[in-house]
Amino acid sequence: MKINIDMLDVMRKATSLLKEGQKGSATGLIQQVLQRVLPGAQPQHQPDQPVMKDINPPPPGRESSAKAPYTAPSADAEANPQSAGMNAGVPAFVADLLERFGINTPGGSPQPKHGDGPSPAGGQFLSESLTNAAGTRKYKLYVPQAYTGQALPLVVMLHGCTQNPDDFAAGTEMNAQAEQTPCFVLYPAQSESANTSKCWNWFKAIDQKREQGEPSIIADITRKIIASYNINTKQVYVAGLSAGGAMAAIMGHTYPDLYAAVGVHSGLPFGAATDLPSAMQAMRSGMNAARAATSSNRDALPIIVFHGDRDSTVSPRNGEQLIQQQVRAGGRASVETGSVPGGHTYTRTLHATNDGAPLAEQWLIHGAGHAWSGGSSKGTYTDQRGPQATREMMRFFATQTQ
Repeated sequence: MKINIDMLDVMRKATSLLKEGQKGSATGLIQQVLQRVLPGAQPQHQPDQPVMKDINPPPPGRESSAKAPYTAPSADAEANPQSAGMNAGVPAFVADLLERFGINTPGGSPQPKHGDGPSPAGGQFLSESLTNAAGTRKYKLYVPQAYTGQALPLVVMLHGCTQNPDDFAAGTEMNAQAEQTPCFVLYPAQSESANTSKCWNWFKAIDQKREQGEPSIIADITRKIIASYNINTKQVYVAGLSAGGAMAAIMGHTYPDLYAAVGVHSGLPFGAATDLPSAMQAMRSGMNAARAATSSNRDALPIIVFHGDRDSTVSPRNGEQLIQQQVRAGGRASVETGSVPGGHTYTRTLHATNDGAPLAEQWLIHGAGHAWSGGSSKGTYTDQRGPQATREMMRFFATQTQ
């Protein structure tokens, strides 16, 4: 097998083998590819055994909806079907790789949680869609009860893989925050036709360019909301989780005239990858040195970054690189530590300009995995034991205007 193989074609072949019940053949195919594309990236386990236990188990009597990567179905998965996800019925190593890059397996995608509805009483959660030259995407817009025609900020929220606007709103509780700090909240939805696991295609070159691909769709939806409501155009922000976090970083780099600040949770820096092999490498160990050396943007937008230091889906190195990529030369930094009662400890690094204006924040959450910190168990991929990422993002955004 050659190194310049078409990874997507290989993954599709593996999916076909899985559908035919040939699990061993599918596993062997992907193992051969990874041994050549990513040296040393081979599973240290039997095909039908999990690589590791849950590295971040919830305390007794308190379940977490955070998903532990490479974990096979267990008693915990039966109690929380979302945690089983696409691992159900297939080797964990194969299922995880396929899920990460949007290729369905016979086990299907985890079903997003909806809870009792993400909208606090009084607010409106509206469903719409937009079509431009790059395609069509649905979206949901939360209009807070406090809106009576006055200019309000707008926060654009980009969900992670397998999620949808309802699930992401429920897990982050951003709509409830919008009632406390009045603002509109916009949730663009990735379509299964664009990515079978509903991941934003952050790793495709076409989807990292201004007025092209998915960035153009997200930007046009943002513009549509600005044109339809009284939005304070100096207070438009974009944030996301995982693949959505990576896309939020892309939006910040490609549309600095549209957004005032960026929030990235468990995501990757702009330009971290341009295809599947480089995406896998970046997720595994961060953006490579060559890309990092050429991706610095000294005119980048202010940013707040959250990442768990035990995230084995997206390496915490990516959080560090986001800060390195977007913090301007000069300024000063300070470090503080803290803890959530009964929960995680964290290290918070604040970057400011020489005159003290907030520029960037990095929150490294100790013991946390790949999940929205301080989120609600009503949504998927959340960790209730971490600091409140939603509240802290809103606080940071409030300090930033165009």
